Amino acid sequence: MAKQNTARKDAAAKPPGMGGVAGGKALPELDRLIHERMRLGIVSALAANQSLAFNELKKLLKTTDGNLSVHARKLEDANYIAGNKSFDGRIPKTEYRLTETGRRALEKYLDHMEALIYAVRG
Repeated sequence: MAKQNTARKDAAAKPPGMGGVAGGKALPELDRLIHERMRLGIVSALAANQSLAFNELKKLLKTTDGNLSVHARKLEDANYIAGNKSFDGRIPKTEYRLTETGRRALEKYLDHMEALIYAVRG
């Protein structure tokens, strides 16, 4: 009986979808890189558009230059997005697009979220 109580405590300690158990089924691990709100916003916006300029993303996500830069860099380092830097006259311009790796990661993330919803709602 003590093992069963321990298992309940362990399942309750981990939020659903983070490797926990719901309805007796193990839930998949979420991609922590995409799961963060700002990075999910970037990847989602790029999935819905062929490409977006830095300022378009900043306006769409209602964030600052620094915040967007940090999160975009993490996604670039993981090869989820690609940035193309150019100049419009003397003004630097960065255009982002979702890579195939990023698209697959987003699809996998969405599949995991669907599995979580199904496990919770049954």
